[in-house]
Amino acid sequence: MTIQACRRTPPARRVCRAFAVVLLISTIHWAALAQNKAAPQTQIVLLGTGTPLPDPERSGPCTAIVVNGTPYLVDVGTGVVRRAAAARNKGIKALEPTNLKIAFITHLHSDHTLGLADVMLTPWIMGRHEPLEVYGPAGTPAMADHLVKAYETDIKTRMEGLEHSNTTGFRTNVHEIKPGTIYKDANVKVTAFPVSHGQLEAFGYRFETPDRTIVISGDTTPSPALLENCRGCDVLIHEVYTAASFDLVSPEWQEYRRTYHTSSKELADLATKAKPGLLILYHRANPGCDQARTDECRQAGSEEQLLKEMREAYKGKVVAGHDLDVY
Repeated sequence: MTIQACRRTPPARRVCRAFAVVLLISTIHWAALAQNKAAPQTQIVLLGTGTPLPDPERSGPCTAIVVNGTPYLVDVGTGVVRRAAAARNKGIKALEPTNLKIAFITHLHSDHTLGLADVMLTPWIMGRHEPLEVYGPAGTPAMADHLVKAYETDIKTRMEGLEHSNTTGFRTNVHEIKPGTIYKDANVKVTAFPVSHGQLEAFGYRFETPDRTIVISGDTTPSPALLENCRGCDVLIHEVYTAASFDLVSPEWQEYRRTYHTSSKELADLATKAKPGLLILYHRANPGCDQARTDECRQAGSEEQLLKEMREAYKGKVVAGHDLDVY
């Protein structure tokens, strides 16, 4: 019906008004659907994808699972709070540093824990009142206690000096974990499962949220427990090294890799069985080559080489993760 027709008679005007109401309701409905589609309940934010290598482009390992505005950190590598602030500046408001209140640690290697003091203290300095909740393997409580003692002069000065900092936000509640469900709230259920990382006690984590199931390997060799926890999961975030760089290192470093980490071929085999919706490669370690720092090693352990090897052996969707990537 044209505008001119709507103006001719009262009945026509009533029909036009009814049509306009229906059109408005429909527009609002589809706008709401589009908004919901554009803003999923769960976001994965890679705050750090690095290794012990001091790579200025990659902070230490840390993955944020953000569910309905609440962030959950997995590992706390170097630079975690600054990366969270950078993600906030890119639009992930949940990663405001004072919102960092829950962290899960896969194992106690330094590259995965150097940022623990940062997450304990920096958000507190910025105004966080709640203690940091930390979940991790045996030894995590002692680590947190020693960090408080190491910074006791700083803490005392900030509380008693002119900053008037609160007396609670620097503290930690540490939960020493065993395999099984270790955390549950309205947003997420977190399951810890054992993985093999040399002589260290180490865990992977499965996050079940309202709209996604996400599995994070931590550092590990190929793990049957990881395969079982990831079968058909939406996203698998897994560490890996290249086969090309393996051939360039000494027998001692080759043995280390076989005992502590996962090759591209091994990960391709695992992912082919697990069938995740998306495989994200992170913590691209090349032990032995990292220390040698030769051009040949850099090329053999590069992201391009890794993706080439993975895509030759694995037919699923795979990406190489970078700091501040959002999925």
